[in-house]
Amino acid sequence: MNALLTTWVYSPVVAGLAGLVAAAVFFVRVRSLPDGNETMNRIAGYIRVGAMAFLWREYKVLAVYALVVFGVLTLALGPAAGVSFLTGAVLSLGAGFVGMRAATLANVRTARAAMEGSKPNALVTALDGGAVMGLSVAGLALVGLGCLYLAFRSEDQLSTVLHAFAVGASSIALFARIGGGIYTKAADVGADIAGKVIENIPEDDPRNPGVIADNVGDNVGDVAGMGADIYESLVAAIVAAMAIALTAPSAGLEALVPGATSPEQARAIGVALPLVLSAVGLVISLVGIFVARAMKAFDPSTVLRFSLVVPPLLMTAATFVMLPTFGVHQGVTVAMGAGAIGGAAIGLLTEYYTAWYPVRKVAEASLTGAGTNVIRGLAVGMESVVAALLIVAVVAFASNYALGDLGQYGIAMSAVGMLAGTAIVMTVDAYGPIADNAGGIAEMAGLGKEVRDITDELDSVGNTTAAIGKGFAIGSATLTVVALFSAFSLEVDHVRAAAGIAAMSLEITDPNILIGILVGATLPFVVGASTMLAVGRAAGAIVQEIGRQFAEIPGLREGTAEPQPSRIVDIATSAALKEMMLPGVTAVLAPVVVGFAMGPEALAGTLAGSLAVGASMSLFMANAGGAWDNAKKFIEKGGLPGHKKGSDAHKSAVIGDTVGDPFKDTSGPAVSILIKVMSVVSLLIAPLIAKL
Repeated sequence: MNALLTTWVYSPVVAGLAGLVAAAVFFVRVRSLPDGNETMNRIAGYIRVGAMAFLWREYKVLAVYALVVFGVLTLALGPAAGVSFLTGAVLSLGAGFVGMRAATLANVRTARAAMEGSKPNALVTALDGGAVMGLSVAGLALVGLGCLYLAFRSEDQLSTVLHAFAVGASSIALFARIGGGIYTKAADVGADIAGKVIENIPEDDPRNPGVIADNVGDNVGDVAGMGADIYESLVAAIVAAMAIALTAPSAGLEALVPGATSPEQARAIGVALPLVLSAVGLVISLVGIFVARAMKAFDPSTVLRFSLVVPPLLMTAATFVMLPTFGVHQGVTVAMGAGAIGGAAIGLLTEYYTAWYPVRKVAEASLTGAGTNVIRGLAVGMESVVAALLIVAVVAFASNYALGDLGQYGIAMSAVGMLAGTAIVMTVDAYGPIADNAGGIAEMAGLGKEVRDITDELDSVGNTTAAIGKGFAIGSATLTVVALFSAFSLEVDHVRAAAGIAAMSLEITDPNILIGILVGATLPFVVGASTMLAVGRAAGAIVQEIGRQFAEIPGLREGTAEPQPSRIVDIATSAALKEMMLPGVTAVLAPVVVGFAMGPEALAGTLAGSLAVGASMSLFMANAGGAWDNAKKFIEKGGLPGHKKGSDAHKSAVIGDTVGDPFKDTSGPAVSILIKVMSVVSLLIAPLIAKL
């Protein structure tokens, strides 16, 4: 019996549980650290209460949605599919909840470490808080998928339960990402306009009632929302590879696993391999987290860049060593390595466009007004798309070529390789909002300049890593959707072959394909427009409420009275929960409507159209927004001599950043997750529409 099938099939569950235990250790460690003084703890309490209140209200809405879909799937595909969907959904929610708890405990403790003058301890505290999120995301994904595989690996239902699990993860992630994105940017934009532009007061000024809501938004958007997004990406990539192995021709699988003793064993190894290699990636990420903690005395940017770049190289080396043991073709190493290195390359490319020379040019454009700032930022975003998508294309080409007749499997494994380091990527990403919150707490609590110097440096690095995380998430989403498209096509053809029906036509001249492409191309614009409008409406309401408080609360402007942040939190929460429904429902229902109304060919065209437009749009919006944000910070740090904070150039940059905020944190991520949700829903319904 092959070693992969006798021992290593249990590794995903074992590695996942180890990751969860490590997450628990980090959580206890963060909670045991000393917190702040009375003022710091009061501010942190406001943030924690607001974040958890949003999460509970959002979860109540999502619970209704999950129960409805559970009922539909149970009736259409059986109880196993319904339970698998709920499992994927609940684990996604669980990862967000645990990560949010850790982040809202770590923020004030990071500020406390900075208050004591220890930048290394502040860095480690923020990293430990982020590690809870990162390890929970990867651990829960592997435990969930690993248990499903072990329970159903000898059953005909395996593909159905895997697809249902992925739909549960994807649809919950969609609502969490969109809802969190609308909340965080409505609060951020509203607080910035009211504070910096109208009232002319500093960022994170305690007089501004929108500041608490802004800090809450960092957690609900960049911790819980981003965590659900990355969790879903990892699940979708693994499921895509497993689905392709389940339906691929036997000849291709025998070439993939030349050491197999039978076609059945080759297929079983192909199905298990993505789970096993993802488990190895989690172990490497865990080691990387401890190495990063040990490097705390180094420059924070060096530590975090090391954390993102080195694990993919180790993952490639580990794959090369392990595959001969399993009798698997080394073309999988090429695919995994291409994905891992491609992910790191996209991250570094994103860093260039959102932190280096292009940012300086956007800042300089602010000297001639907000209009030129916006124009330059748009150009930077457009330019960044070219190289990023070319990297994805090169990764897909190399992976496809490496495995020949089973190239679809190679592309899927490259997506797994790109996401195998999910735990450490999410750790670094969640570090950002923790450091940001720590700086906000330090400012609102009136701590000294030396404290703010530490938190500002950590926050600055966090902004860059957050941009890298977004680029990584979008790049991996694009590659995952390419793999899911192949899985959808193979699933339809598999069902048709069993029924004696001709394979699906994917000729570009087929009218159904062309119509589907046009329909798919419109959907990213629907989601992008609806989320931008949602942020604009909610931010307008917040600006009005902040203005009311400054006008009606005696002494607030002078700093002798307390603001009412709970009102801002409530406005942002209500708006987010209301406005997330349209884009969320669009992503879930569009493939169902197209598939049942026009058949699988039209749905294939719809997926292709949404992928091409959605991948380009999401990268453009994320990187343009990151460039505008860091151009504003570049001016605030004195990057343009003679044009300090509060100058006309700075105000122009603030306006650019106001446009960029919903670009990078709401609409861009929403469009990215749209194309993934559509793909996994299409894969789930493929057997139902294959004969239409």
